[in-house]
Amino acid sequence: MPSHESTRRPPTIDAAAAARWARTLPASNSPWLHEEVGRRMEDRLQWIKAQPRSWADWSPLRGGLEAHALVARRYREAASHVVEPEPPLQAATAQALAVPWWSARRWNSAKARFGAEAVPEEGVDLVWANMALHNAADPQGLIERWHRLVATNGFLMFSCLGPDTLRELRGLYAQQGWAPAGHEFTDMHDWGDMLVGAGFAEPVMDMEHIELTWSTPEALLAELRGLGRNLHPARFAGLRGRGWQAALRRALDARKNLEGRISMTFEIIYGHAFKPQPRVALSPESAVSLRDMRSMLQGRRDRQG
Repeated sequence: MPSHESTRRPPTIDAAAAARWARTLPASNSPWLHEEVGRRMEDRLQWIKAQPRSWADWSPLRGGLEAHALVARRYREAASHVVEPEPPLQAATAQALAVPWWSARRWNSAKARFGAEAVPEEGVDLVWANMALHNAADPQGLIERWHRLVATNGFLMFSCLGPDTLRELRGLYAQQGWAPAGHEFTDMHDWGDMLVGAGFAEPVMDMEHIELTWSTPEALLAELRGLGRNLHPARFAGLRGRGWQAALRRALDARKNLEGRISMTFEIIYGHAFKPQPRVALSPESAVSLRDMRSMLQGRRDRQG
C-alpha cells in the first residue's frame, strides 16, 4: 500500500470489514432510513437549475430503490445509468430495477444501463450517491471516482451519516466499558474539503438530525443491522455471548422514555458540487487526457459562439 494511503483513509474504519459489508447482499428491500434520506435529497433537486440529460445512480440496491424511482421520475427524458461497483450485488440490482414487459413504465421511461462501463466516456450530468460515503474505507478515492463519472459542468449529489449518528448508543457502550459501538463519521466541512481536493467546485453542504424510536431493543438492533456494520478496528474481535446480548438489551430497555420508546439520533449530511471546466497548469510539459481536451475545446467553442 502506498505510504500516502494511510493519510487518505479514516483512522477508525477497518478496510477489510468495509469491503465485506460492501459485498453483502441486503436481506430485503433498501433500508427505510436510506429511502427517507433519498426522498429528502431528491426534494432538494428542485433548487438546482441544471437539467441533466443523463444521470447515474451509485449502488441503488442499498442506497434506495424508491429514491431511484423518484429521480427517474423527475428526469423522465434523461438517459439513466446504474453503477453497482460490487459484482455480488449486480444481478440483484438488475432484477430489482427491472421493469415488467407489461408495465407502462417500460415505455414511459428511459431504460437504465448497468455497470460503470455503460457510463458514456464523456460522463453523465448527475451522479446520485445516496448513503454510501460513510462506509467507504477510502472516501477520498471514492469521491475521485465519482468525479471521473461526472461530465464537465455536471454535478454530484450525495448523502451520508454524520458524527452525531447513534450518539446515544456510543455513550451507552462507553458507560459499560465496551469497545466502540461503531466507526466514527466525518464532519460535513471535511467532506467539503475532500470535494474540492477531488476537483469539484462550489460544494454546498447541509445537515439535519433525524430521531428514530423503537418499542423494543430487538427491533432497534434489527434495523441497525440493515444499515451497516461496526467497522471500527478496535471493535470487539470475537462473537458476543448470550450474557453480553442480555446486558445490551437491559441497557437499551433502561433508556426507554415515558412513552416506552428507545430513541436514537442520526445526523444526515447532504452535499452537492459541480465539476468545472478542466484547467491545465502551465509547465514546460503538460499531460492532458483526451476527455479533458475535448471538454476544453467544447468550452472554448461555446464561449466564442
